[in-house]
Amino acid sequence: MPRTALTPFAAPSDVPISPGVRKGNIVQVAGQVAFHPETGAVVGSTVAEQTEQTMRNVLAVLAEAGATEADVVMFRVYLTDTSHFAEMNDTYAKFISDPRPARTTVYVGLPEGLLVEIDALAVLD
Repeated sequence: MPRTALTPFAAPSDVPISPGVRKGNIVQVAGQVAFHPETGAVVGSTVAEQTEQTMRNVLAVLAEAGATEADVVMFRVYLTDTSHFAEMNDTYAKFISDPRPARTTVYVGLPEGLLVEIDALAVLD
């Protein structure tokens, strides 16, 4: 079964990745950040603004595979600051339906100006 790259927008040319990959009924969305899909500029200066754009980017990759948030079994959230958890969580919750997917949140370093990164694993029926 072939692996298909999902490219609803271009990945940075200096990074050898696809925004997502589908193989069979499995969809893996690579870590997305708050880049505007057309300009590549960071959208927002708060974690809420960046979480919203990041989730829009994740959903765009899922849609390219014929998937939705309801197909996601696991999200992984990467934050740069522990104090951002509640604000990220409030924004993230606006994109999630019941039954909620699993999620892990960890704290990491990201390139300057980026506050959050999110990836997703989805399984299609």
